[in-house]
Amino acid sequence: MTIGELGERMYLACSTATDLIDRMERNELVERVRDVNDRRVIRLHVLDKGYQMVEEVLAARKRYLSETLRDVPQEDIEAMIKGMTQLDQLLRAKRG
Repeated sequence: MTIGELGERMYLACSTATDLIDRMERNELVERVRDVNDRRVIRLHVLDKGYQMVEEVLAARKRYLSETLRDVPQEDIEAMIKGMTQLDQLLRAKRG
């Protein structure tokens, strides 16, 4: 994706997205690559270290959520999932 697309998805100003990408690039998580069809467009490519970090963060979040919900009845968890799924659908529809 481009820096502009990232900013739109994260609801960030272009300058904020650029600062974020600068830090990620310094940490070798992503790299900027010029589009082969339009040299004015810069795309972001996630590097192996970036994918590894995402996997680690997701695993840690899953463990935390599992521990947090350990004593919640299954029917309540299912109701939460249903509600979050509906919210996700509404937000996606609104985004267009």
